[in-house]
Amino acid sequence: MSSSQTLNIPFIDYRKTDARKFLDTLREKLSPRGNIISEASREKTVEIFGQPLSPQEVVEKICLDVQQQGREAVFNYTRKIDGFELTDKNFRVSQLELDLAFKQTNPEFLKTVERIRDNILEFQKSVLVDDVVLQKCDGDAKVELRQRYLPLKRVGICVPGGAAAYPSTVLMTAVPAHAAGVKEIAVVVPPTQYGGFNAELLATCRTIGIEEVYRVGGAQGVASLAFGIEGLPKVDKIVGPGNLFVALAKRFVFGEVDIDSIAGPSEVVILADETATPAYLAADLISQAEHSPGSSLLITWYEPLIQRVQQELAQQLGELTRGELALKSLEEFGALILTESLEQAVQISEMLAPEHLQIATANPESILGQIQNAGAIFLGHHTPVAVGDYVAGPSHVLPTGGTARFANGLCSTDFLKRSAVISYNRQALRNVAEDVRTMAEKERLTGHSASVEIRLKNLK
Repeated sequence: MSSSQTLNIPFIDYRKTDARKFLDTLREKLSPRGNIISEASREKTVEIFGQPLSPQEVVEKICLDVQQQGREAVFNYTRKIDGFELTDKNFRVSQLELDLAFKQTNPEFLKTVERIRDNILEFQKSVLVDDVVLQKCDGDAKVELRQRYLPLKRVGICVPGGAAAYPSTVLMTAVPAHAAGVKEIAVVVPPTQYGGFNAELLATCRTIGIEEVYRVGGAQGVASLAFGIEGLPKVDKIVGPGNLFVALAKRFVFGEVDIDSIAGPSEVVILADETATPAYLAADLISQAEHSPGSSLLITWYEPLIQRVQQELAQQLGELTRGELALKSLEEFGALILTESLEQAVQISEMLAPEHLQIATANPESILGQIQNAGAIFLGHHTPVAVGDYVAGPSHVLPTGGTARFANGLCSTDFLKRSAVISYNRQALRNVAEDVRTMAEKERLTGHSASVEIRLKNLK
């Protein structure tokens, strides 16, 4: 695009109008409702299934077929959707292929991978929780209560591979699992030049010790992990990003396995004051918009910033290889919002509950205390989202679509299975027997009470 091209990025003056309807509509467009697809996807659906199914219906069909037919269905859908013929030999990436990719990859890139792995591992190990033991003694009565944490045995990771290769996704999902102590990790990735046949991606897996990589993506990849098929045993939990079909498939199999979240397009909200640099803000808005789709919102109470950022956007978009895609996202899913005050800006951010929140102000720490709803928060003028996406340590797998009101970013603790362990001796049981009896009678579950009473009889 030309740097002089007019930008049609929505501008909202919150001082004059309530833009909640606009923001609600924007959020709806970005949510995985399963009813909005491109014309190309619609045509592909008709070609494969013979009728214009919704994405939700497509996903249900694929997942049920995989559950019932196993690997035959997986190979069949991969041929129809990805145009790739899977075989027994190429379905799983061999150790030889992993070793060869490692040898072919630039050593400097591998050193970068190792440094990032170490950053992630350091942080993710630091937030792990230890077992908790509570002992209570009252004369001869002894009670011990424990909260025990054990790593999940087997985890599946979805890695995208359509438009680009994403070794960072491997790092930001597998390394937290390793930190938790997960022994078995299976990666599924589409059979594309950016996925299962990408040397850097496979070398990243090899570098961090992943031995199971399968060339299958989309809903059929999710279903393979959830139900298990010949050559790919089922997992306990599925994590990792993907397109709408991957998100809907994860929602469909939840309950058969655990999942991290049902994620939508990437998003950022930036709170900025007069100390913010317009060039930085424009670059940060573009960095999320270039995901295409990606939502980028600037919220400021300093009016001159709006025009300056618009000027920077026009300049920078014309200089980037994905400038056209980023511009389309900014026009469809972005906005420049002017508020009356910092307080109103915070209210909007809290309502949106964004995946990424940048606080580009003179004193971001003073604002942090007012923030409840955000997947990850980036403080100050020199902390762009990119450092969180790639190198910092917290996982970049974060809640989107407003779910940061209740959901959390992926963390090593998400790979732990928590169990309560309870131990009472006879006297301790006697001390609580009356309370058990009272509750059991109230709920008409007298067998509960009887299971206590029988232990308190003076049996020889």
